[in-house]
Amino acid sequence: QVQLVESGGGSVQPGGSLTLSCTASGDASRRDCLGWFRQAPGKEREGLATIYTDYSNTYYTDSAAGRFTISLDSAKNTVYLQMNDLKPGDTAVYYCAARRVTYSRRSSCSEHKVELFAMWGQGTQVTVSS
Repeated sequence: QVQLVESGGGSVQPGGSLTLSCTASGDASRRDCLGWFRQAPGKEREGLATIYTDYSNTYYTDSAAGRFTISLDSAKNTVYLQMNDLKPGDTAVYYCAARRVTYSRRSSCSEHKVELFAMWGQGTQVTVSS
């Protein structure tokens, strides 16, 4: 069993920055690949970034590349999502997710498909508005 707890959401003006945190606990063998996703009202949940925890390999979707950065503090079992130059279109509930990925298939951590992730946090709201 894996527990994921997100924090750091809030309201910010366009052009601002936020850093989200997700602290993981439980079975470490089931959270080799950690990811950030978001879901805006009326839209499907979409992937943003993932990280393979053993080597901190990072992968980004087009929605996140250039403005968002995923990082890991292994000592704290915490994954972060640094978001810069936020836009109103970034308004959404942001979720942390985890899945197991074996070493031989570590490249699959680059797949940001929602259905691949079995473990999810409760989400944190991010609102970008002037």
